[in-house]
Amino acid sequence: MRIGVSARFAVLTLCLASPILSSAQFQEPTKDELTMTADPKAPGAAAVYFYREETVDDALHFHGYYSRLKVLTEKGKELATVRIPYERGNFKVTDIKGRTIHSDGTVVPLTTKPTDLVDIKSGTFQVNTMVFTLPSVEVGSILEYRLQLRYDDTVVSSPNWSVMQPYFVHKAHYFFNPSHDGAVNSRGQLMTRLMYSIRAGKTDKVTQDPTGKYSFDVTDVPAIPDEDWMPPLNSLNWKLEFYYTQYTSGSDFWQSEGKRWAKESDHFAEPTKTLKEATAQIVAAGDTDEQKARKIYDAIMKLDNTSFTREKSKAERKQEKIKPIKDAEGAWKEKGGSSDDIALLYVALARAAGLTAWPMQVVNRNRAIFDPSYLATYQLDDYIAIVKIGDKEIFLDPGQKMCPYGLLHWKHSLASGLREINTGPGYGTTPSPLYSQAITQRVGDIYVDADGGVKGTVRFVLTGQEALRWRQLTLENDDEEVKKQFNESLRESMPDGVLADFDHFLALDDYNANLMAIVKVSGSLGTATGKRFFLPGLFFESHAKHPFVAEEKRSIPVDVHYARMEKDDVTYHLPEGFTVESGPQATDVPWPSHATLKIASNPVTNGIQVTRTFAYNYTLLDPKEYEGLHDFYQKLATADQQPLVLTRASEAKGN
Repeated sequence: MRIGVSARFAVLTLCLASPILSSAQFQEPTKDELTMTADPKAPGAAAVYFYREETVDDALHFHGYYSRLKVLTEKGKELATVRIPYERGNFKVTDIKGRTIHSDGTVVPLTTKPTDLVDIKSGTFQVNTMVFTLPSVEVGSILEYRLQLRYDDTVVSSPNWSVMQPYFVHKAHYFFNPSHDGAVNSRGQLMTRLMYSIRAGKTDKVTQDPTGKYSFDVTDVPAIPDEDWMPPLNSLNWKLEFYYTQYTSGSDFWQSEGKRWAKESDHFAEPTKTLKEATAQIVAAGDTDEQKARKIYDAIMKLDNTSFTREKSKAERKQEKIKPIKDAEGAWKEKGGSSDDIALLYVALARAAGLTAWPMQVVNRNRAIFDPSYLATYQLDDYIAIVKIGDKEIFLDPGQKMCPYGLLHWKHSLASGLREINTGPGYGTTPSPLYSQAITQRVGDIYVDADGGVKGTVRFVLTGQEALRWRQLTLENDDEEVKKQFNESLRESMPDGVLADFDHFLALDDYNANLMAIVKVSGSLGTATGKRFFLPGLFFESHAKHPFVAEEKRSIPVDVHYARMEKDDVTYHLPEGFTVESGPQATDVPWPSHATLKIASNPVTNGIQVTRTFAYNYTLLDPKEYEGLHDFYQKLATADQQPLVLTRASEAKGN
């Protein structure tokens, strides 16, 4: 029997990371290729690939890589350095050849020996990276290289090809000659059926010849998207993935693996006698289901979450005679565990209290999006908990330290994966976050002197996601690092000439309360022209970088991570002898069902109060909605630049 999971990992890593190929021979460049200075199919590109090829041949025990590309700008010269990760021991990098061709046809061959670096080393497992740099690369050069990755007959391949590259690809060829013996998974099961999933152009297809060899040819492959506010790349990138499996279809895979997943999850979350006794100390007999769920949640939050502190090493556990955590009861006895341990412990305690509770394991949305066509349960990341109160399901995140009851960390919101229900396991998606679950209030008292100097205090009141971010950051960093990062986060919200200095947090340890940050501001603000003094009307927005303003069109979805609200309340205290000539005008900019902006200003004793409320209640937007988003942010950016104009009173002249 052949394979290993580690072997597949090495192959997968290489295929994802390498921009290379092998069985093809070097080609003589054409005159047009040598003189090319830009590519009409990829306007403004720093480089383009003329041709790429990847070959995986289990019969001959090699992976081949070949690449031929053109450098068009200085940035494109970074492709001269090639990095090839591989698993040392099972694999050996051989036959590395490369050359640089200048625009005048001069050929400079690769002669230096590659560097072999250790990336990962753990026990018997080691991943190295072979690094080489093509010589004499300049703008206009053609880079060409090939290599082979040799291995013995203990390895069975299942290629995971990333078809898109950092730059436009004119033509690419992929070839796979699979093993006919099948493979063995980590549970010792023989997998003889080979399946694949593909995401590419509408007309792109995989072909299979009578001997079982697979080929995939593709032309005009766009570059990997690189835009602000993108969804995870796995939802956009073109890819071709092969699987050895014992299942006959994707639905068969998920049905069977879902049952196995549920059995393992339920075994861990078994409400044992010990946990029922513990629950009896947490809840009272007369508590409602809601009260029980909350009390158990608060008890869970007091435990040591080693995903945010430090997990003890095997040696430490052995010295302290601590058994490995194998189930929820073990986590309760040790009064801690990983995020997943604690999430499943919550399910176990809730069940012990008589509540209906289920586990769910999702793909973290900050990393990827759940892909049912990707037949692998290891794409799943974190466990969350679902408790049913009446006829309503409440999604909880007990594995996220300092996360309030009823809130999901944004990476777990609108995230999909496997979950349990009364009828058995299946797909599920968590709720979309609401703007009311991420509120930032900025309350400022700003004192202005006659020369334009300012000083004052700003109180940041953070709710939900905004508070969770900083509370978790303080768990993993010291005070100085937290202060540094908070001050850095303030830079874009401070006007030119004004410095902000974070002083301290209030209610830092109480995750059920709003988090308050006290910030001191000082500096110089405003411009004097004759008797007039011009200040930014919107204190926190005068220097802000508004997204989606410069980009008129967009072809990929927008992902803003989570809906949120900003509420600003700034009082300018004026120096003696100054009055307000004009302030920000009342503004109401709606984007129905999506976002809103409201601005108002009101006179106060010796000053003016300016308020601003901005909220958006969306997370993911289809490119079809981008026109509305672009229009709204243009209006927002214009409204945020309104000035505050002060007038200096005329001084009385003596006789």
